[in-house]
Amino acid sequence: MSATQQPSQAPPRFGVEEEFLVVDAATRAPVPRAAEVVEKASATLGARVSGEITTWQLETRTDPCTTMAELAGQIGQARAVVAAAADAVGLRLLSVGSSPVAGAVPPPMTTGPRQTRGIETFRGLHDELAICALHVHVELPDRDLAVAVSNHLRPHLPVLLTLTANSPYWDDRDTGYASWRTMTWPRWPVAGPPPCFDSAAHYDQVVDTLQEAGALVDRGTVFWDVRPSANHPTLEVRVADAALTADAAVLYAVLVRALVMHLAAVAGRGGPAPDVPGELLRAAYWRAARDGLDGDGLDPVTGRLRPAPELARALVALVEPQLRANGEHEFVVAGLDRLLEEGTGARRQRAAARAGGPAAVVDHVAELTARPYELGNPA
Repeated sequence: MSATQQPSQAPPRFGVEEEFLVVDAATRAPVPRAAEVVEKASATLGARVSGEITTWQLETRTDPCTTMAELAGQIGQARAVVAAAADAVGLRLLSVGSSPVAGAVPPPMTTGPRQTRGIETFRGLHDELAICALHVHVELPDRDLAVAVSNHLRPHLPVLLTLTANSPYWDDRDTGYASWRTMTWPRWPVAGPPPCFDSAAHYDQVVDTLQEAGALVDRGTVFWDVRPSANHPTLEVRVADAALTADAAVLYAVLVRALVMHLAAVAGRGGPAPDVPGELLRAAYWRAARDGLDGDGLDPVTGRLRPAPELARALVALVEPQLRANGEHEFVVAGLDRLLEEGTGARRQRAAARAGGPAAVVDHVAELTARPYELGNPA
């Protein structure tokens, strides 16, 4: 995608990585058996499924996709395959930011030289790594443009977070937050919203300095919520909790791509990124993590509180030209309406808990995780 891309041009390709928690079907507790599921699922998905940093987790990924329908098909297929593979060995998969039941601390780690270096570097931080996220890659091979878009994305990250807030529980208790994963993540030395950078060279210089300082194992442990991918010609947006349903994952990914397209055009014209004080951005993250879509959000540019649904609708309005050009506007508007009506994963998990306690939460989440995706019926 060029710096001057307009909505009439072909949209950039995009893709999604989804992380899942593996639990025992009978006890509902996390179990270190993700490798069994990966082995079974890889017969169909190949390299699109793999293990994760803990043995309680696995990850699926799409190939680069051009259309929403293509992305939805790959997300739906991957969820169906891994859910069936888990069921075949007495397990279930949960698409949640954190476990609804006890057993989240500390998780058993996957073994290997890189993991050993990570444990030696980060130590007790690994005790809270049983968290799952949704990552969206948008094709952006011009690294200077990718860094400029990252600068422009910073004030939008809190509202993006509200759309997938899906981690209210931690170690068998309700934290009172919609996304507790967001509150644990900033403890890492390179996590949360990224700083602003002057260029790709400036980005590389900062990352090199962090690595020399021992704050990274390698460039793959740059955990900022937006980053130029270390392995692909993409900008990677990493702020979201794992999405409860395939529909929610597609809705979020489509919106992220449109936002990156819009901001690439703004940055390509030389428009300056908003000057957002770090303190306001941190407070906006906190409000988004605490209340999700069910309260007020802080606009980090103006410093004013606005209803979170209003902020979400404003984001959709901002990228309407890109969504219309991609043929996705009607889908996103309908999807957001339904999301606001039914609630994010955090609200739906709590509703299940009121009805039947933690076991009911696990069963409800497992059912929604494996639910087939139906294009035109967003959730």
